[in-house]
Amino acid sequence: MHPLGPPSFGPGAYKTTAISNICAHSLPPRLGIHTDVLKLPHEHIIMASETSYDFIVIGGGAAGLAVAARLSEDPSQNVLVLEAGADLTQDPRIRTPALCWSLLGSDADWGFQTEPQPTLNGRPIPLNQGKALGGGTATNIQVFIPPVPSLLDSWESLGNSGWNWETLRPYYAKTYTADTVDESLLETLGIDGWSTKSIIGDGPVKVSYGGNLSHPIRKVWADTFKGTGYYMPEDPFVNASVGSFSGLATIDAVKGERSDAATSYYVPIKFRRNLHVITNASVEKILFEGSGKPPRAKGVQYRHEGNVLKVATSKKEVILAAGAIQSPKILELSGIGSTKLLEKHDIKPIVDLPGVGENFHDHIMCCINVAALDKLETLDPFLRQEPEAVDQAQQEYAANRSGPLSTTGVYTFAFLPVVKYLSEQGQEVLKKLLSDNRPSPGSGPDTARQQAYYDVAEKTLLNPNQPSGAYVSYIGNNRPPIPKDTRTFTIAVMLSQPLSRGSVHIGSNSPSDAPIINPNYLSNPVDLEVFAHHMLHVESIVRTPPLSNMLEQPIVHRDPASNLTDLDTAKEWIRQTATSMWHPGGSCAMLPKEKNGVVDTNLKVYGVEGLRVVDSSAIPLISTGNLQATVYAFAEKAADIIKETWNLK
Repeated sequence: MHPLGPPSFGPGAYKTTAISNICAHSLPPRLGIHTDVLKLPHEHIIMASETSYDFIVIGGGAAGLAVAARLSEDPSQNVLVLEAGADLTQDPRIRTPALCWSLLGSDADWGFQTEPQPTLNGRPIPLNQGKALGGGTATNIQVFIPPVPSLLDSWESLGNSGWNWETLRPYYAKTYTADTVDESLLETLGIDGWSTKSIIGDGPVKVSYGGNLSHPIRKVWADTFKGTGYYMPEDPFVNASVGSFSGLATIDAVKGERSDAATSYYVPIKFRRNLHVITNASVEKILFEGSGKPPRAKGVQYRHEGNVLKVATSKKEVILAAGAIQSPKILELSGIGSTKLLEKHDIKPIVDLPGVGENFHDHIMCCINVAALDKLETLDPFLRQEPEAVDQAQQEYAANRSGPLSTTGVYTFAFLPVVKYLSEQGQEVLKKLLSDNRPSPGSGPDTARQQAYYDVAEKTLLNPNQPSGAYVSYIGNNRPPIPKDTRTFTIAVMLSQPLSRGSVHIGSNSPSDAPIINPNYLSNPVDLEVFAHHMLHVESIVRTPPLSNMLEQPIVHRDPASNLTDLDTAKEWIRQTATSMWHPGGSCAMLPKEKNGVVDTNLKVYGVEGLRVVDSSAIPLISTGNLQATVYAFAEKAADIIKETWNLK
């Protein structure tokens, strides 16, 4: 798993306009695709008759399905996956790349919201998360990019031995297979300057450059950054660094459809007799054996189809993969977390583990929309639902899986440092900013964790060859209403390594209640200062040729308030409009216990046996850019760790 396009750059913005209407009304007549999801067949969901399994996986998203697929490679192991959402693998809203926007606020969305954020003018921020088989991979905007190697190396420096770029790189390649690119397209795609050959991969997720491969924005973007010395010289999956690049998407180039965890990791093996997947199954708590020390996870209690309470037991392990918001909730409902919090909600503590639900962090995102010239093809006519544009889009997609319906409009990226901080004077300003906001000295796990993360961020910010911001382009206007007869080009920026930390905790002992989510966006002053500099840099990018040659000159901002002239106007625009990029992580962090960690380097929950966490909640520091590829790689390594523990095939 966005706020870029209609959904990517402003969750929910197009619920009642073009995107949802196309799915509900326009698509079936042209494509002959059945959209009544309530009547979709569920023939490949195996309703397991037994109640005891070797492994129980909670959550059927990227991490859960990847781990389950690998564990069930051993035919002697019975694996159960419990997914709270429905099986929507045949739903055209999920299969059709552009229709991901229609999923916001739908039956496939958990629809979470943060607490009001003081630094964002008191606004609660939507945290849309996938609620379907495939999890966020079924609803996101299909971006598939890796982090820079140094970010993964920082996992190890935080105290996680064996978790670094070299050990994780093979797992990235293990997750995907990239579509082969004809050499004649390399220049058009803006990747002809790569000094090393692209990694094709050999995994189940199908990825490609998606959309119109001849669209000029990729080459224009690459040439613009080449002119400023910020073009990434290698395939990011070989060696991501500071610079611009064209990114892959989880779109199957042959089918022209989304490739998510369900269709890639599950559907091809759905007939394995030892793999059981139950959808519409909400886990209420993990069950533990007796009063042993340490207690051992023995199974789960879950509610099926909303009203039938069931229990499944595990012979080996319970594996938690419910995501950064739901995994800490399930742990706390099960009696694992801060004793004080648990007792407040009349939950009997099993293990006092105060790190559960803490260290929650997310990528905050903000964008600027500028007027484009007519020669730049954008999605605006389609987004306005102009009859001719919609009709043409449906015909193109029906004929050869091309056109606006085949893409989310997100093609290009850049990982950048704060350029203003690169001068000698800028370095001094940055050093003072960091010094003024250094964590207060003290003892205890919280202080140790804060200091460790501060050290990582300081090292990154002071290094001109390390990015602190990720830039994403979108060929369209993501802030409706879209003016008639206009074309818009959008650049979004996300803060890559936020220092601000929040929490996600239960607010009651009822499994049906949503947790209390408080990311504390920009609560650390360093974050706002760095973010404002990155937003100001967008003004420079749109005035740099050849990109500037595709835009109206002088630059016309779709919202005058986004005309950023200094740090103050940048900060105000951020406070007014910044939102989540929907990349939450760290809430059950893999960290040493003395840094308030929740799981060890084998992803075992501290203080109990037979329980691991394998999703983004365990990732100690979220990715440089989009999180999807990293969650897959993380889960692939987790599966190998588990298989090695039990000597599985």
